[in-house]
Amino acid sequence: MMKVLNFINGEWKESSSKQFAPVINPATGDAIGEVTVSIEADVGAAVKAAKAAQKKWALEPAPKRAEVLYKVGYLLKERKEQLARMLTMEMGKVIEEARGEVQEGIDMAFYMAGEGRRLFGDTTPSELKDKFAMSVRAPVGVVGIITPWNFPIAIATWKSFPAIVAGNAVVWKPALETPFMAQELAKIFEEAGLPKGVFNVVNGDGPTTGNALVEHPDVRVISFTGSNEVGRKIAEKCGRSLKKVSLEMGGKNAVIVMDDADLSLAVEGILWSAFGTSGQRCTACSRIIAHESIKKELENRLLEAMRTLTIGNGLDENVKVGPVINEKALQKIDRYVQIGKEEGAKLLTGGYILQEGEYNKGYYYAPTLFTDVMPNMRIAREEIFGPVASIIPVKSLEEAIEVNNSVDYGLSSSIFTRDVNKVFTAMRDLDTGIVYVNAGTTGAEIHLPFGGTKGTGNGHRDSGVAALDVFTEWKSIYIDFSGKLQRAQIDIDE
Repeated sequence: MMKVLNFINGEWKESSSKQFAPVINPATGDAIGEVTVSIEADVGAAVKAAKAAQKKWALEPAPKRAEVLYKVGYLLKERKEQLARMLTMEMGKVIEEARGEVQEGIDMAFYMAGEGRRLFGDTTPSELKDKFAMSVRAPVGVVGIITPWNFPIAIATWKSFPAIVAGNAVVWKPALETPFMAQELAKIFEEAGLPKGVFNVVNGDGPTTGNALVEHPDVRVISFTGSNEVGRKIAEKCGRSLKKVSLEMGGKNAVIVMDDADLSLAVEGILWSAFGTSGQRCTACSRIIAHESIKKELENRLLEAMRTLTIGNGLDENVKVGPVINEKALQKIDRYVQIGKEEGAKLLTGGYILQEGEYNKGYYYAPTLFTDVMPNMRIAREEIFGPVASIIPVKSLEEAIEVNNSVDYGLSSSIFTRDVNKVFTAMRDLDTGIVYVNAGTTGAEIHLPFGGTKGTGNGHRDSGVAALDVFTEWKSIYIDFSGKLQRAQIDIDE
C-alpha cells in the first residue's frame, strides 16, 4: 500500500500528528494506501517555507518560471496512462475520463507556460507632458489552494499553474480521499526543477488543515473549489483579514431540449453530462428542461440509452459509469431519491443502491431518471452530486429559461435547438457562467474562464487568462522625466 506524506520545502514529511487516514478504492471498498493527516503546525511549516521561497521565485523572469511548467507538461504527458490509472483507483471515475482529466493538466501546463511570455499589462498616455504611465501584474505572495476529490489533478493544475507562473508560492490542501494525485504532481514539480518551497502539499481534513490554511496570516489568497456551505465560511474568514478569495462552489445545471431539437444528439449530451463521473461533477446535468411536445419521446429515448450504460470498476475499458466516492455519498444520493418520490416526482428508472454480486463491496448507485418534476421540488433545486437527473416539462423557451434561472446556482447550462433565434436568446438570457449550444453541460476548455454566477462562486474564474486575476495584483507605475514636479488633476496656469 502506498503511504502518502506531506511535501514541505522540498522534503517528504509525516505530519506531526503521527496520524494516518486510509485511502479507499471506491470500486472495491479496499484500502489501497494511507495518508498523513496534518495539523496546524504542519500548515505553519509549509507556509513558512512558501513565504521564504516566494521572494526568490518572484525575482526569476516570468519566461524562466514558465520553463518549469513546460517541463511539467511534458512529464504529465509522459506519465498520462500511469496517472490516469492511479486516479481511477483512488477516485473511481472510468479510465476514459481519468485520461481526459490528466490531459486537462497537460493542456493547462502548456497554456500557462505561454503566459510566462505575456502576463500583459497596459501602457496608456499620461495627461501630463514628459510622463509615462503603465500597469503591470505583480505576484500576491503565498497562495493557499483547497481542492475537492472529484477532479483531483485537473482542478489543482487550474489553480497552481497560473499562481506559479505569476511568481507566487503555493500551499495545497488536496481532498483527504484523493491524495495520490497530489503526491504525483509534487514529484513532477520536483523533477521539473521547481525550487524548494515554491510548491508544498499538506494533507488533511477541512476543519483542521483547511481552516489553518485559510486563517494563516501569511497566506494572501485562498482559491477554493467545493461546497457552497464551506465556501461561504471561507469567504467570511477571508473577509475579516482582507484576503483575496476565489470560490467555485457547484451547480444545479440544466439541459434545455426544445421542440425542434435533434433528439438523438440531445440524448447523447444528456447521457454524458448526467451520468459521466457518476454525476459527481459541479457541471453535471441534473435537470432536463423539456418542451412538453417532445417530452414523452425524449423519456423513451433516454430510457433506451440508459439501458446501455455499463456500471462497474472504472479500470474496465467497457464500463461507462463507475462508483461514487464513498458510503456517505451513496447514502446522500439515496436520501434525495426518496425525497423525490415523496415530493411526487415519477421515477422512471434506477433509484436504488447496487449491492448484489460485484457491487457488494464498492459504492455504486443505479443511474436514475425522474420525470414530471416541478421546478420547486428539492430534487430540482438542490445539488445531489450523483447519477440522478430530473425531467421538468415546459411550454416555451421563455418558460425554460425562467426555470433554468430559478435555482440558487449558476454554473453551466445548455440548449438543444436548430433555431438560431432561440440560440441567441438563450445565450443572452441564461444566467450561468457557461452556456453550451447543442452540447451537454460539461466539457470546458482550459483557455476559457471557468466559473459561474450566484451561489456558484464569488465572481472569480479558474482557467484562461482570467485565472491570473486571482493570483496577481495590479500595480500602476508613473515615470516623470520632465525634471519638475507635475501634479495630476491640479489646475495650473500656462
